[in-house]
Amino acid sequence: MNALLSVSDKTGIVDFARALHALGIKLISTGGTAKLLAAEGLPVAEVAEVTAFPEMLDGRVKTLHPKVHGGLLARRDVPEHMAALAAHGIDTIDLLVVNLYPFEATVAKAGCTLDDAIENIDIGGPAMVRSAAKNWKDVGVLTDAAQYPGVLAELKAGGLTLKTRFALSVAAFNRISQYDGAISDYLSSLDFEADTAVPVRQLFPAQANGRFVKLQDLRYGENPHQRAAFYRDLYPAPGALVTAKQLQGKELSYNNIADADAAWECVKSFREVACVIVKHANPCGVAVGKDVLESYSKAFQTDPTSAFGGIIAFNRTVDGAAAQQVSKQFVELLMAPGYTPEALEIFKSKVNVRVLQIELPPGGATDWDNGRNVIDIKRIGSGLLMQTADNHQLALSDLKVVTKVQPTPAQLQDLLFAWKVAKYVKSNAIVFCAGGMTMGVGAGQMSRLDSARIASIKAQHAGLSLAGTVVASDAFFPFRDGLDVVVDAGASCIIQPGGSMRDPEVIAAADERGVAMVFSGVRHFRH
Repeated sequence: MNALLSVSDKTGIVDFARALHALGIKLISTGGTAKLLAAEGLPVAEVAEVTAFPEMLDGRVKTLHPKVHGGLLARRDVPEHMAALAAHGIDTIDLLVVNLYPFEATVAKAGCTLDDAIENIDIGGPAMVRSAAKNWKDVGVLTDAAQYPGVLAELKAGGLTLKTRFALSVAAFNRISQYDGAISDYLSSLDFEADTAVPVRQLFPAQANGRFVKLQDLRYGENPHQRAAFYRDLYPAPGALVTAKQLQGKELSYNNIADADAAWECVKSFREVACVIVKHANPCGVAVGKDVLESYSKAFQTDPTSAFGGIIAFNRTVDGAAAQQVSKQFVELLMAPGYTPEALEIFKSKVNVRVLQIELPPGGATDWDNGRNVIDIKRIGSGLLMQTADNHQLALSDLKVVTKVQPTPAQLQDLLFAWKVAKYVKSNAIVFCAGGMTMGVGAGQMSRLDSARIASIKAQHAGLSLAGTVVASDAFFPFRDGLDVVVDAGASCIIQPGGSMRDPEVIAAADERGVAMVFSGVRHFRH
């Protein structure tokens, strides 16, 4: 039995090769891998010895040879194939271990030149992987060091099963697809100028190649008659929902995941201790507090009716006191960076509640930006819409007071809070807030007036007074009527983007009503 080993990432390769040698498998290798194995005292034949042809063109050509590809592609069950190998003195290659030049890592480096990128496009490696993967019934192909232990265990037990060979083949073709997709993404994003060593890259390539890995099949989609599955990015960001670990509860549903993402993205935007409750993709209660219990209690107060069967996200570890309070309500799903043993014990009695733990990004609770998407994608009929994600953060210095009445320092903080929440509410969005909590949320209406009315109705049903609240509107008021509705409801301070041709009319109305208004200069449509 012959094994050809040619790896860029040499993690674990020496131990793996040593184990293969102990099983009586002949080792063949290339370049740096061959030198490493020889230095470790392992008997290894260089590919150049097998092909009787030296590596050339600075290593660009070394395995592109019939004695390599013939050994990989020959079907052992076809006599004519085996006769051809014998006639040309070609040995079979029964195991291939290849990982590719680090193209993705190279182009991710700042200052990567086009020459660096091109030289890290592997040719021989993918060609061998494809040959071996095509002939999977006869050849085992490994493209990741994580596969070494399982393959060794089977070899020691008598040989690779067909099921394992097929799984390795699928993984190999997936890796080639990912690799080629990365090359295509990079090259088709370049503004080529022959005299520019470091080329300019466009944000949106001429061809976009999505690379996603399935995490699980789902019971059904948005509705029971729809089928669905859950995928993650090939390289998920730290702190993203797809990295969550489910600690207990029923299997996640399509709607659970969609709502959980809305809740997690919202709670990640707060540096303070925060709680977000989401129902049908909209925050129905958001609050910050001195601890997890207070933030939850305030968030739940906003709209207890909608919170029934909701999704709850925390950006701090959930303790026993908070868990005790949460467990009194019907909850579909909880997520947090962690849970105390006492909290987990309390949730055990709620066997159907899905409890997710999502590790904080490397920088901890102040580094939530690390887990954000750079690009958002929306599927349309036979196409995609792609845009940079709405990661805009509003600062106090960005606010422009446009009225005679000036916001108080406390109002300014509530304005920033309300604006942050409005960003995650479906348009048209109207959000009343006070004291670091939502007081009324109006979402997803065709008319901004209706969103404002709904927000005030919800506050009334929850027994909350809107007197003296601040209100955020995700887009400008095209007429004064929207402002009048929120002021009539009790708002004393408004934040909106501005930018309407009727801004002077709306500003005059605010002055007439004796309320403060600030412009953010940006809008937050969310469809």
